Amino acid sequence: MPMLKRISRFPVKGLSAEDLPEIEVAGGRGLPHDRTFALALADTDFDEANPRPIPKTKFAVLARFARLAALQTAFDIPTSTLSLLHAGSVLAAGCLETTSGRETVEKAIDEFMGGDLNGRPRVVKGNGHRFTDVSVHSPVLMEAVSLINLSTVRELENRLQRPVDLRRFRGNLLVDGIDPWSEMDLIDREFRIGDVTVRGVRRTKRCPATEVNPDTAERDIRVPLELREHFGHGDLGIYVTIASDGILRVGDRLVLPA
Repeated sequence: MPMLKRISRFPVKGLSAEDLPEIEVAGGRGLPHDRTFALALADTDFDEANPRPIPKTKFAVLARFARLAALQTAFDIPTSTLSLLHAGSVLAAGCLETTSGRETVEKAIDEFMGGDLNGRPRVVKGNGHRFTDVSVHSPVLMEAVSLINLSTVRELENRLQRPVDLRRFRGNLLVDGIDPWSEMDLIDREFRIGDVTVRGVRRTKRCPATEVNPDTAERDIRVPLELREHFGHGDLGIYVTIASDGILRVGDRLVLPA
């Protein structure tokens, strides 16, 4: 049966996810607290009072900095406190809504990255702004949610003859029980996940972030290249927009268009 198998959100762009059993959503909005913070590089010009979408390369992201994958994070929503962990030890924790908390987190990340970021990063947030990769294309896509079809990932694994960790794709909604690549047929079509209506809006072009092994923080599979070589394109997964209010729950059934 087509089913929602996992819900993940990324409170800070470029850092690790948190998995959720359910989440309340609103039509026209992305997942609450997903990619609401980011780590701007030292030379990045981002005005929190007047936020505008800028390319992801202006931030600390896995596409450029593989070592970020070695950081584990925990984010406490009520207090906006981000905890940074490595090898089971807490490196730092700070409230991202305060100057002192941000400075604590920024300093810890800069030290952990060993100068790779070319200066201390800056925690940023914009009122009503979301740091999705495709935010640069339109306000609608700023609120887009990433959907991954697990059977498509298994098809990639079969071609490569090796496991491919789902975390490489940094998806919000992981679904199973539909044919490989059939998610691509959902572009410009509405379908339901439980009682929530969503609409496919764009194929997801994969970037070098997917090359990074989440366990070793090393680039060990050239996913974009492998996709092109085996399937003739560099896409895996789609972006969807939330079209109705409701609650998404792990185990929800997918109701696809006829």
